[in-house]
Amino acid sequence: MRRPNFDENPYIAIWETTRACDLACLHCRAEANRWRHPLELTTQEGKQLIDQVCQCGNPLFVLTGGDPMKRPDLFELIPYAVEKGLRVAMTPSGTPLMTREVVFRLKEAGLSRLAVSLDASTREFHDRFRQVAGSYDWTMNCIDFARELGLPVQINTTVSRHNLDDLQAMADLLLTKDIALWSVFFLVPTGRGRAEDEVSAGDYERVFHFLVDLYLKAPFDIKTTAAPHYRRVLLQRLRSIPAGERPQKLLQAGPIGRAAGVNEGRGFLFVSHTGEIYPSGFLPVSAGNVRKDALIDTYRNSPLFRDLRDSSKLGGKCGVCEFKEICSGSRARAYALTGDYLAEEPLCSYVPSRGWAVQQEVSVRE
Repeated sequence: MRRPNFDENPYIAIWETTRACDLACLHCRAEANRWRHPLELTTQEGKQLIDQVCQCGNPLFVLTGGDPMKRPDLFELIPYAVEKGLRVAMTPSGTPLMTREVVFRLKEAGLSRLAVSLDASTREFHDRFRQVAGSYDWTMNCIDFARELGLPVQINTTVSRHNLDDLQAMADLLLTKDIALWSVFFLVPTGRGRAEDEVSAGDYERVFHFLVDLYLKAPFDIKTTAAPHYRRVLLQRLRSIPAGERPQKLLQAGPIGRAAGVNEGRGFLFVSHTGEIYPSGFLPVSAGNVRKDALIDTYRNSPLFRDLRDSSKLGGKCGVCEFKEICSGSRARAYALTGDYLAEEPLCSYVPSRGWAVQQEVSVRE
């Protein structure tokens, strides 16, 4: 499969439209609150941002937050982006704002996908995670409204110690919901996310294999966020099967096909509510601001983004790993836990087969 050139253009561009939100999620990287920031991009600046995204090679354009529904100009911004030729997705919060009428208006405005966060299979666990009673029911209603109206649904779930044992029940629930994609996030300790809520490197491996097994039988796609080493497990599983017996679905897996190698700053960019240009929302190191810097020039030429795309600069075992071109580890987690966005992935248990052993031998001799 011919892959895009991520040195030239991003695969996905995300705009944090606001940090206002009526939820108070335990893991929120944005530390969202109820009030809109006075320095948010204005409607006109939002349209200028959309114009700049159009210069980035037609990436998937995602409106996130906070809660995008807290912006009164949302139904002006979505049609503007759609008319410019962008594929627009949105990640609203599970609140009473997501009525059937609103979902219908989103579809009519041209939204291509609705991404809804669901972090547990039960009302009790989900509402505790989101810290607002009723969020589970509002979220489930939103999913049902979207499917009733023919709007594709993506489910976002953040894996942490709170819901690790609930993932099988979550999978069973999602198999009944006619979704297009399960996007499984892994906690990055930034914002309100805490390092003590992370799961272990061994848990990562077990969840990855669980996801591969589910992917092979599920009617929906599966990808991970802030856990690119899932791609390594996908590829290992593929290679473990004789060539003539490999399932077609595994051969077509997006994370090792069209999206292989996408990572913070590499095929991925994020614009904050105040216009800061980040490699991702989980890696809050700014390379510029859209109020004064050209988005595509910043993506292509800023030292931060160029460093993140240069796998020769990766430290530790990530730097010598044979899977680094499709994985390269979570740069956001490396930064959050070590202060160095080029350090090795802190929660990967894989030991590279050859290069790592050579490097260790050299270190011992020195």
